[in-house]
Amino acid sequence: MKIRRHYLALRRSYPSIQENIPFEVTTQELANLLDCTHRNMVLLLKRMQQEEWLVWEPKRGRGNRSALSFLVSKEQVALEEAQEMMQKQDLHSALELLQQIEEAPLLRDQFQEWLSGQFGFHSEVQGKRRTDILRFPLPQTIYSLDPAAIHYTGESHLVNQIFDGLVRIDPRGEQILPQLAHAWEVDESRTRWTFYLRKGVLFHHGRELDSSDVKYSLERLKRLAPQGLYSWAYTNIISMDTPDDTTIRIQLSERNEAFLSFLTTNRASIVPQDACSAAGEQFGSKPIGTGPFRFTGNDQGVWILEAFAAYFRGRAFLDRVEVWTVAEESTRENHAELQSFQIMHNARLTDMAAERWQQVRQSGMTCKFITVNEQKHGLLANPAIRAAINLAIERTELLQLLSGDVIEGVNSFWLNQIDETQDAAPIDWSVIKQALDSSGYQGEPLVLATIPQYAADAEIIQKVYAKSGIPLQINLIPAEQFKGTARMSADLLLFAVMLDEHRELRLIDLYKSMQQHALPEVHDMLEHSIQMILGEPDRARREAIFIDIEAQLKARHSLFFLYRKHLKTAFHPSVRGISLESLGWVRFRDIWFT
Repeated sequence: MKIRRHYLALRRSYPSIQENIPFEVTTQELANLLDCTHRNMVLLLKRMQQEEWLVWEPKRGRGNRSALSFLVSKEQVALEEAQEMMQKQDLHSALELLQQIEEAPLLRDQFQEWLSGQFGFHSEVQGKRRTDILRFPLPQTIYSLDPAAIHYTGESHLVNQIFDGLVRIDPRGEQILPQLAHAWEVDESRTRWTFYLRKGVLFHHGRELDSSDVKYSLERLKRLAPQGLYSWAYTNIISMDTPDDTTIRIQLSERNEAFLSFLTTNRASIVPQDACSAAGEQFGSKPIGTGPFRFTGNDQGVWILEAFAAYFRGRAFLDRVEVWTVAEESTRENHAELQSFQIMHNARLTDMAAERWQQVRQSGMTCKFITVNEQKHGLLANPAIRAAINLAIERTELLQLLSGDVIEGVNSFWLNQIDETQDAAPIDWSVIKQALDSSGYQGEPLVLATIPQYAADAEIIQKVYAKSGIPLQINLIPAEQFKGTARMSADLLLFAVMLDEHRELRLIDLYKSMQQHALPEVHDMLEHSIQMILGEPDRARREAIFIDIEAQLKARHSLFFLYRKHLKTAFHPSVRGISLESLGWVRFRDIWFT
């Protein structure tokens, strides 16, 4: 409440005055501190005295000095104010308030301990009706829940709860299963796909799905995201027709064996034509889909989903999910305190905490790597310098700085490839410096471009390079701009790719992106290889082509593998029905609590 903030302002103004020690001050001096009138200051002091935060002994006359004693520390009042903000679903302001207190680390620890009890599973009973609620923190900002405009894993996860696609893929990435479409077929040329929709599927606003929604969704994706994720998979749709309300035919310009897999991604989520057109650019903040949860609001960074009773695959067990978005920097310092949230994604727990949790180490992982911008003429046009620059990222040192039980060295996007980095002895720094000298490198600065979310990784690479005498400048580019021309002035590009059931799609997207900064011969090699993949129905043969691509890029020192991080989901033993989707995220529809 506002009176607490007035007290904090007063208390901060006298940092050397201890609690329960009276000092003299005039009422006007206090009024000046709060920028209010003498009369209002008197009212505020009376109210603060009623709250037992201070003792005020006024003296008659405007100029006379009164006696004031603070009884309560600013930390205690700030904690109470932050707790009230949290209960009003304003976690961002609560954390911002605590940051302003000089003794913030200790105070934030106390707040996090209290906050732990607010997250997790809760039941509310009114009469005989029990409402099951899952509340959990997400260390990201949600910018949009429009499937055509998402960029981050948190957004992607929520989109998966709100929307469905025509088809879905099993967690192993081996089998494509029916979803909104109950059946499909393709002609002999494998360019004309026909999908047959389920009847009676409802959108959250009550209208039944029909084939015109599917056509609209794919046309909209082409229009809004012509350079977006997997754009190569949908830009070659040349026509669509809907002979009836449950049938859609899609004509591709050429064969694409990855097209059906693309339709399993949330990029290909189906949106309602009427509601989407009416909402326009606001659709991302007011999404409507056919998924197991419907979006009901966003207030102060709290995104609320409620079970959609009419969901065609059965109602979720949970009634409501509250996703509290927390700035990443706020949670990074207090990661160890996030241990009471019942479900934690990408968890890293202490040994003691791990005893109280069940953990699942997923087959999915994220892989970090660097590619060379060979379009930029100069230093790195020399393959010997590229090789030395790669060597200078001493992997043993890198992994030590990164630490963590889920992080390990990597030398391929494919797990069945031999990893020469595992159990490798550290490279002597003198050997690295000799390689740099022999290559012709003379200490010129390099520029590394990446997105803000990978800033910590970039800074660690900067430290490792510094040990070899390589000055590295870091250029952070927003994710939505990273595929554009902004990165083309950099020497090195720090990327990450998720290796999950959509691995093939993600790698094609990666190599398409790399074409923008590749030399003509590398561009042509990538294009030829990608076309071979898109025309190859056999999965093992496609994998062999992928492995050949990365072998060629490594041989010319255009691709530097850094590390891979396994995804873990930890959950409290009270949680039942855990099943996991892409990237190891829990499907809200399946979980329930004992």
